Amino acid sequence: MKEHVLIIEDEENIARVLQLELEFEGYAVEIAYTGTDGLIKYREKVWDLVLLDLMLPGLNGLDVLRRIRATKTDTPVILLTAKSDLEDKVTGLDLGANDYVTKPFEIEELLARVRTAIRVSRSSTVQLQHNDNVHRFHSLLLNEQTREITNEGESINLTPREYDLLLYLMKHPNQVLTREQLLDAVWGFDYYGDTNVVDVYIRYVRKKLEENGKSSLIQTVRGVGYVLKEKKSDES
Repeated sequence: MKEHVLIIEDEENIARVLQLELEFEGYAVEIAYTGTDGLIKYREKVWDLVLLDLMLPGLNGLDVLRRIRATKTDTPVILLTAKSDLEDKVTGLDLGANDYVTKPFEIEELLARVRTAIRVSRSSTVQLQHNDNVHRFHSLLLNEQTREITNEGESINLTPREYDLLLYLMKHPNQVLTREQLLDAVWGFDYYGDTNVVDVYIRYVRKKLEENGKSSLIQTVRGVGYVLKEKKSDES
């Protein structure tokens, strides 16, 4: 699966070179030329890394960074700075940037920093996944100990039954689960009601997860049941 990189850079030539180099390395890349557009794109999907210029029209890079970190996401952010921007570099790191590269930069150095930032982020994710109380699947994070749920960094409030349903799905990612399996796991073996209750509660959970244009990651397998998996771009 390709890693997704968002470039927020107002100098089109620099942005285009970065895009070509990153795509050559196998990344999926999108560009935004203003801080406002960059923030909009950032909120549209889950990113593996953001390359963020500090000098941007509209919202400047530090304002964009503040808003990114306000969502409580841990997406790696590498700042693109000018040599004279020492104070902004320090401020950016204090605001939660992971690294910075000074313009003009050598492309090989930048690519190395991109690889390192993504590797460190993935390592942290693996550590979370190894915690029996924490379940993570792409943009979804569920903590059994605190019963906290976030999607793309934003808190999601579920009823106890909705929570149990999502928890079971997250414990069995990429596994197609029948309505009967979900009914037995969430409602109990002694439940004799209609299996349509599963469909109803799946709709409830999806609606809450998909608020503000987010992806629920819960896919329907027609005639069978449901599966928690990332939706491919060519799937309807």
